[in-house]
Order: sequence, then structure tokens, then C-alpha cells
Amino acid sequence: MGLINLLFKDPLAFVLVAIPLLYSIIIHELAHGWVAYKMGDSTAKWLGRLSLNPIKHLDPIGTIMLFVFGFGWAKPVPVNFNNLRDERKGIIFVSAAGIVANIILAFFSFLLLRLLTPSPFGILSTILYYFAQINIMLAAFNLIPIPPLDGSKILMGFLSRRAQYTLERIEPYGMFIIIALLYLGVLNPLIVFLRQAILSVIGILLP
Repeated sequence: MGLINLLFKDPLAFVLVAIPLLYSIIIHELAHGWVAYKMGDSTAKWLGRLSLNPIKHLDPIGTIMLFVFGFGWAKPVPVNFNNLRDERKGIIFVSAAGIVANIILAFFSFLLLRLLTPSPFGILSTILYYFAQINIMLAAFNLIPIPPLDGSKILMGFLSRRAQYTLERIEPYGMFIIIALLYLGVLNPLIVFLRQAILSVIGILLP
């Protein structure tokens, strides 16, 4: 369910959920920059992207997609992979960092939701539920191996340089391809599969 539907069904819940959800994509991007910084690239730090300030991260179209469809994106954190101490491992770890951050956020949301159930705090439970679901969708969406999504960059870490170059050539057109495939419903089965896989991992980890 998109947040627009939530707005019409429960405007108060929408207001309470909106800010945490926006910070889901901010933390996603911040994780990329932080891991890159720890692995030797200071580009994101120099440009002020290691920040929780929404203005530095939000992309207008990606934010609209988040509210309407439940998954979206922010402005990519700039990373110079040539500066990383181990470029191949760096591509994988930096690209996976945002996805891992979203899964961690979803895990703790479900954990708190379990601890609060049964709870008289209906609004808080609603916030935690939607926060967890959106973070799972963000993680699943970004796992799709189409440039410029993180899944494609994780894949690059395991490919030959020639194959990496092929994916890099697709990147300028990647978002148009992704939006078209979403519109046609082609990506829906993959997103559902990835979402279920993430839920299964969280289910194993929850006490």
C-alpha cells in the first residue's frame, strides 16, 4: 500500500509516518557514504553527505515514488571507488550498505512492534508497521540488479571488467528502464520474491 492510500485512510498516521519514512532513504544513502569513508574514500564526507539533513539527500522523483508506491530513492551518495583500499570488495560492501541499513531498521521496527503487542498505542504500532514495511520494500527494490540500483553494483563486484563496463553503459538509461518495467508490472514478481526473502531473514533473527 502506498502512503497516499494511508493519507486518505488515516491522515494522522500519514503525518506521523512521513518523517520516519523519509529518513529511511536518508539513512540508506548515509550508510553508503559511511562505509565508503571507512574503506578509504572521503568524497561523501567532503561534500557534506555524511549528514542526516534531508536537503542534502532527497531526490524529488524518488521521494514521490516512495509515497505513492512504497519504494523510492534519494540522490546517490558520490563514491570514488578508485580510492577504496580494495576496489572489488569496496564495490560490494559500499553498495550493500544501504540495503543492510534498511533491513536493520525493519528488524528493529518489528522487534519493537512485537514487544508492544498487545498495545494500547495504536498510532505507534501503525508507525512501526509502516516503517518496517517501507524499509523492506526499499531494500527489495534496491536489490534489483538494474543500474543504477545497488543490486547492479553488488553484481559488478563479482563480474569481469568487461561485464562491468556493459552494465555501466546501461546506467544513464537505467531509471527509465526501471520505471517502464514497474509500469508494465514486469518487476513485480522479483520484488515480491526479494521482499519475502528479506522477511524470511528477519523472521529467523527475531527472537
